[in-house]
Amino acid sequence: MKRPTIADIARRAGVSKGAVSYALNGQPGVSEATRQRIVAIAQEIGFNPNSAARALSGASARAVGLTLSRPARILSIEPFFMGLISGFEAELAARSYALTLQVVATPEQEVEVYRRWWGERRIDGVIVTDLRENDLRIPVLQKLQLPAVVIGGPGDTGKIAQVWSDDAGAITETVRYLVALGHRRIARVSGLPGLLHTKARTRAFNDVCASLGLNEALTVPSDYTGEEGGRATRRLLIGAGRPTAIIYDNDVMAVAGLAVAQEMGLAVPGDLSIVAWDDSPLCSLVHPPLTALSRDIAEYGAHAARELLAAIDGKQVNNVEAGTAHLTPRGSTAPPR
Repeated sequence: MKRPTIADIARRAGVSKGAVSYALNGQPGVSEATRQRIVAIAQEIGFNPNSAARALSGASARAVGLTLSRPARILSIEPFFMGLISGFEAELAARSYALTLQVVATPEQEVEVYRRWWGERRIDGVIVTDLRENDLRIPVLQKLQLPAVVIGGPGDTGKIAQVWSDDAGAITETVRYLVALGHRRIARVSGLPGLLHTKARTRAFNDVCASLGLNEALTVPSDYTGEEGGRATRRLLIGAGRPTAIIYDNDVMAVAGLAVAQEMGLAVPGDLSIVAWDDSPLCSLVHPPLTALSRDIAEYGAHAARELLAAIDGKQVNNVEAGTAHLTPRGSTAPPR
């Protein structure tokens, strides 16, 4: 499905492109009946009147879009997305492209935003995050022929390229490290369970724990916020068979987990070791500083932006593995007492 143009409206209305421009911009030169017919056709095919000037010239929007189906409050405290966006901006600014950001509540709303942006010619492509299994956004993007790059995977994204990191390898390294320290009761507080990278981490966590004979390994789902990460930590620490080590799927939840452990009178790392996924300044500012899985998030975002700009230019873009997060041991991990 091609993006609607003024030529499409003119053909359906049986008028010139100039008449369509007059009608959509409220200028004299067409009758009121013709104006109403043209506006109705524009609405029917998803063409926004505000896009008329750009459509006539065929100019690029010089912008790419990013929609995030996350609570807006998460973005204000989530270092991962701040690092990712800084990487986007660094690469886009060098090409005089802008980043258009919108936070939505559901993937269905993301799809509507893509359709509106593309129909209004407000963007030239999109960066897609939080890939899901059977992701409803992928077929829509392919049908629209909207240039796109997915951050995350590997997953089924058809011809849309992915930039992804080996999450399974990172979680395997982390569990083996904790076992080498002597831990046998290891738990994990995960991110949103419906996301493909969360599922990949959970599968890898279960597999490596099973291979090492850790029968009490447990994953508790959460949502990346400090509030929910803290609640999940309390449930783990007051339950039977309290873990001696917890891996968190982001740094915000790990910091909240550290606070809960200290609130309950537990020593970190003596009574509880903590590992945060995705290192950030937060991990070094707390006491003890948190052991973390580290990678260059800004470069991750810049890489995705480069791939998208190449796709916008009509170049062939392929899936790229951007590297595996590596473990950075700090004061929050030690042998259990």
